[in-house]
Amino acid sequence: MAGLYKAILFLNYALLLSVILLGAAKYRILNQKEKPYFYCIAFLFFIELLNLALPYIFRLNDTSFLYPFYIAGEFFLLTGLFIRKLDWPKYALGLTGLLAGGFMISKYGFDYPSNADIAKVVSNIVIICLSGFTLIREIKNTSVQNQNRFILVDASIFFYYSVSVFIFIIQHQIAELSENDYYIILSANNILSSILYCSFLYTFIRLKK
Repeated sequence: MAGLYKAILFLNYALLLSVILLGAAKYRILNQKEKPYFYCIAFLFFIELLNLALPYIFRLNDTSFLYPFYIAGEFFLLTGLFIRKLDWPKYALGLTGLLAGGFMISKYGFDYPSNADIAKVVSNIVIICLSGFTLIREIKNTSVQNQNRFILVDASIFFYYSVSVFIFIIQHQIAELSENDYYIILSANNILSSILYCSFLYTFIRLKK
């Protein structure tokens, strides 16, 4: 199972790199509500790059300090994306920024909450709610004249974070599982990531002016 996990992991890296390159090439034809999709995927690429570079280049084997930054950044970028698509007031975006900033100050300054997975679960639930509400509205309003170009990505985001919540809820049981079961869970999460990246790749390929 370790071999399968590594294969899926490197597939994810290849997909993510492809999405970044294609997204950068198509960036100019994105409208103001679509550009945050590229920012989100660029942020994920940046985090993955740091996780790879720090151990191998700087010999820093423990990269867990990036986790709170990842949670806060992911939360702010994705909630901001859906807030813009829903045309909510700007103060809603400011509120999510305060929550993300407050979490980083609390975690880095006072180590609260001690288990950052709690914040991750709460963040995922908020993202699920916003993406689900956005998806429902898009399905109701989609027509030939007004078709949302990123509806597949929105559906993939909703699916990915819905399942991720379940994975994080059972994460405390991983220590009691066998090595094979551990890699199965990690591989399942990576497969979900692959589906999400493929939705980005497919969407960017089909984008036209």
